[in-house]
Amino acid sequence: MQIQVLNSTRIATLGAVMALTMGLAGCGTSTGERASSGAGIGAAVGAGAAAVTGGSVVQGAVIGGGVGAATGAATDADDINLE
Repeated sequence: MQIQVLNSTRIATLGAVMALTMGLAGCGTSTGERASSGAGIGAAVGAGAAAVTGGSVVQGAVIGGGVGAATGAATDADDINLE
């Protein structure tokens, strides 16, 4: 069994993804804002997961962004508590 060591590019990418995710976590009072912030968070998480696992970062970002946007658009203001 091989242990895969993360290179500095992947670590930097993951750090940037985490920073963006934290920055976008509090956004979204309207449906459009929740869809936008959900897309951003989803893209960041998808890219980060792909970077860590060795997958395509672009593909991870696209899939995560789509899922995040759909989830954000499907939520109602009563479903989340931003306070």
